Parts: sequence; C-alpha cells; structure tokens
Amino acid sequence: MSLINKIKKKSDWLRHEIVKMVLPAGQGHIASAMSQVEICTTLFYGGFLKYKKNNPNYKDRDYFIISKGHSAMGVYPILADIGYFKKKELEKFGKPNGILRIYGDKSIPGVECSTGSLSQAPGIAAGFCYYNKLRKKNNKCYVIISDGENYEGSIWETAMFASNYNLDNLIVIIDRNKHIILGKTENLMKLEPLGKKWASFGWDVQTVDGHSLKDLNSCFKKANIKNGKPKLIIADTIKGKGISFMEGVTRWHNSFPNSSESEQALREVKNEK
Repeated sequence: MSLINKIKKKSDWLRHEIVKMVLPAGQGHIASAMSQVEICTTLFYGGFLKYKKNNPNYKDRDYFIISKGHSAMGVYPILADIGYFKKKELEKFGKPNGILRIYGDKSIPGVECSTGSLSQAPGIAAGFCYYNKLRKKNNKCYVIISDGENYEGSIWETAMFASNYNLDNLIVIIDRNKHIILGKTENLMKLEPLGKKWASFGWDVQTVDGHSLKDLNSCFKKANIKNGKPKLIIADTIKGKGISFMEGVTRWHNSFPNSSESEQALREVKNEK
C-alpha cells in the first residue's frame, strides 16, 4: 500500500473517531475538526512531524499546535493512537473523570499549550522556534490556525517577529474553510488577498487543496526547505468535510447535531450512506 493510501485510510479513520468521541459528550465543534483532518494525518503519518511514540516529552520532537482551540479535540484520537495516553480516554471526552477537554489544554499529553483564545498560539510557537534557533536545535513547529484568527492583531505581530528573526523552522497552516461563527469571512470583513498580505511580511507562502493528500505532501516537503523565511500554507478546506449536511454551512461552527443528525453523521463517516 502506498503512503498516500495509508494516510487516506488514517483520514477516514480519524473522521469516524472524532464523531464517535464527540457525540456521547453532547458538546464539541465537529465541523471545525473535520476541515483539518487531512492536514493532521499528513503531518503525523506522512513522516513530516518528528515525534516518538509513547513519549510526548521527547526532547528532539517537533512541536504541533492547533491554535483554533475549539477544534483541538480533532487530534486527540491521533495522540491516543501514538501512545501518548490510553485509548479509553477517548470515551471520557469532555467528562469530569477524563483528561480530554473540549478545548486544547496543556495538561493533556501531546498538547503543547492551552488554546482557545484565538491567535495566541502562533506567538507561542514563534517563541519556541526563536529559542531553538538560538540554541542551534533542529526542532520545527507546525501551527494550524483558523482563517478568522487573521482578524487579530497579534497574528500580524507574530508575522513581523518571525520574519525579522528568520524563523524558517516555523510553519503556519491556515485552515481556510472561509467560515467563522458569524458567517462567511468574505461577507463580513474581507481577508483576501490573504497570501499577499503574509508575503508582504516576508513569509514564504503556498496555497494548497487542504483535502488533497498528494498536494499536502508536496507542500510540506517545500515548507521544510530552509531558506531563512517562516512558512505559511493556506489550505483551502471545507468546513464539516465528510458530513454532507455540515459541509460549508456556517451554523455548524458551534451547533450540535440532534439525534437523527447524529445518526446520519456517524453513518456517513463510516461510509454507510
């Protein structure tokens, strides 16, 4: 089986695991987690993210942060799969007797920093990368941010800082699903031309189909070339990808499916339509 096919299987598995984990909790941003699936599986299972199974504190690891904390739970099944905590914890998601929070929390093995307040994580990641540069360490940092985070001023402070200090070990991925809680980004306050804005701050910018495993693989290979510039990847994605009634619909940003919708969602991610 080719690497791409293996990652495709992991992507299908991850969608199913997310829905299976979240539905019993009765809370969680399913649609936001669906749009980032292929990004996460390509990094973890495609050989790009350096980590050691069963050891979340491995000192030579690359850092992985989901800045849009409401979708941080989308990586929990992967963290369990690589042995950072017991898979039984997935069944206790969002419950007082479990370790897995609705939002990313540093108390969870494999979660590098607490997230939820949008736009803070890229600055934290830039600090990690600056530290590693000073000490001539090879650790990289991958950060997934939402497109809505580009409305925040601290994002652009980070963009200026990272460029000034030539942090080519920092790779930021925008989950560009074009929806925030209030509606479509371009109907509220236009973000475009987003790539040109980041490039004007001195970043090396690529745009990619965020659901194409082949294209993501090529994109991450280019992003790992050291050229003195921090890297930005604009991943064009679909909010709610894989669940037909959620795809590209704003209200699913923070709505939770009823019982019949939950059954349909579970059928669809199991490919039982």
